[in-house]
Amino acid sequence: MRTRRIRPAIGLLVLSAMAAVYLFWSWNHPLQPGTDVYAVKPGMSLRAFARELSSRGVLPESHSFVWLAYLTGHQRDLKSGEYRFRNGMTAGELLEQIVAGRVIEYPVTLVEGWTFRQFLDAIGEAPKLTRTLSGLSSRAIMEKLGHKGEHPEGRFFPDTYYYSSGQTELVILANAYDRMQKLLQQEWEKRDNNLPFRDAYEALILASIVEKETGRADERRLIAGVFINRLRHGMRLQTDPTVIYGMGESFSGNLRLKDLRRDTPYNTYTRTGLPPTPVAMPGKESLQAVMHPVLNGALFFVARGDGSHEFSATLKEHNKAVTKYQLKGKARPAPVSGARDAAPAATISR
Repeated sequence: MRTRRIRPAIGLLVLSAMAAVYLFWSWNHPLQPGTDVYAVKPGMSLRAFARELSSRGVLPESHSFVWLAYLTGHQRDLKSGEYRFRNGMTAGELLEQIVAGRVIEYPVTLVEGWTFRQFLDAIGEAPKLTRTLSGLSSRAIMEKLGHKGEHPEGRFFPDTYYYSSGQTELVILANAYDRMQKLLQQEWEKRDNNLPFRDAYEALILASIVEKETGRADERRLIAGVFINRLRHGMRLQTDPTVIYGMGESFSGNLRLKDLRRDTPYNTYTRTGLPPTPVAMPGKESLQAVMHPVLNGALFFVARGDGSHEFSATLKEHNKAVTKYQLKGKARPAPVSGARDAAPAATISR
């Protein structure tokens, strides 16, 4: 009688031990998921995902993985998204990755000097994003971001951003916006004294011009200094990028004399002071350049043709530089109509 009672108990202990050994093995033996992408879809259950891993040969079967999640208290903690798992990882490590939400991230690069429209084009071509901005105006996009009434140009920091499958374009734009506002405020608080800016936004405007005008990094602060000197003297900035921006889609790639004479709010050949908004997205170095310019008295610069510029403090010196580097000894062109300092058509060369 006693033997009859012991045998089932021993059998149960043996089965339990075998089950424990199997679970230990299944949770700790190295898996081989390969390089495939595995998706935890929104609302997908633990059992459904375990069955998918089993059907694709990652797990020997699904039940042990479900038990592992329950025993560790993570049965409801799976984060949706796309995953790529490391060969040799255990089931426990795989579960931990999903619980932590370490999903596949995709990059999108937003380049310094691009406009807001170019930013949107790049984001629009990025794969795996959920599209929510198609057909919306810039004003509507800014409203969606919670910044109603703000002009978007210059307000987004150029950098490489990472996103996961299913996220919207707004996630990237919100991140870029926050980065720019934080950086602008930091640099504004460290700025040099006696700069001709009423607020940080005016510094952002000039930084966007410096970004478009600079070909060599070592000249960035020099170029910023020229513009600041001209602002202090009440001189027109006379810079092509602002004119081009004001022309919008009508710009064909060739800036003509009549374009420089046609007045728009962005034409710094016909108007004194800064344009009403930035003309591009400046990088950190351009922001730092306008906050800490080299003020050596230069009021002009002209391209030498090798990526560098010749800087001049007087119009006479500048005209000589134009003849030397751009006109190659030929007679200089007529000055731009309305230019206060009667400088040549390209006072600032890109």
